[in-house]
Amino acid sequence: MIWERIFGGNPLGVIVRLVVLSIVIGIVLSALGIDVYNLTYHLERLARRLYDLGFDAFHWLFQPFLVGAAIVIPIWLIARLLGGFRNRKDDRS
Repeated sequence: MIWERIFGGNPLGVIVRLVVLSIVIGIVLSALGIDVYNLTYHLERLARRLYDLGFDAFHWLFQPFLVGAAIVIPIWLIARLLGGFRNRKDDRS
């Protein structure tokens, strides 16, 4: 049957195993002093730190780009205005 392929076995048996496993894990976490509110708080902190880490990495790459562009773009623009990049059609003859 299709439900056995979806659940990976007898659906009722899988549900019972998941309930028992959830109770055992809940008892272990309660013994460690972790409750639902504490868990959600720490998961939120983890997500926030990963988010901040991603944007810190972006800032870490973007700042040197801006410093380099402050030098490269004006030099390129001056060279372009002074004819440093001539049209290559003239050199083919």
